[in-house]
Formats: sequence, structure tokens, C-alpha cells
Amino acid sequence: MVNQAIKKRALHRAKIIAGQVNGLMKAIEREDYCVDLLTQSFSIQNSLKSLNAFLLENHLVTHVVHQMRKRSEEKKARKELIKIYTLSHK
Repeated sequence: MVNQAIKKRALHRAKIIAGQVNGLMKAIEREDYCVDLLTQSFSIQNSLKSLNAFLLENHLVTHVVHQMRKRSEEKKARKELIKIYTLSHK
């Protein structure tokens, strides 16, 4: 199950991130100023956080809702959410 609107936004964000990474690699090859490289890197990290929010939103509105309604999968939903939370705080 995929929310098509979220999928479209997530793919758009992923393409932007790919362009940002390519730009950063070129800047590294050119030996651009370190602060400029770090600025680009932090920008990519923020874009990844935005992408993660889209992916999490999709998971919540599709899979988690389904799992919580189906009592036999409720435990799975809790475990997945705890895993996501733990990964996001490392």
C-alpha cells in the first residue's frame, strides 16, 4: 500500500537529494572551500530528514493503520515504530 501523493513527493525529494550529492562530489573534486562543502553536506542531511518524514508519513497512514486495526499485527507495528525511533536518535 502506497499513498500516491506521498510517493510523488518522496520521489521528487529523492531526485533533489541525488542532485545535491552529485553537486557535493563535484565540489569535493574541485577542492572547494571546506565550509562550503560542509554547508552542502548539512543541506543534504536536512533534505534526507525531509525525505524520512515523507516515508514515515506513508508508513503511518498505510501500514501502521492497517496493522493497528488487525490486532494480530499490532505488536509488529509497535516494534517497527520503536525501531524507527531508535534509528532516528543515533
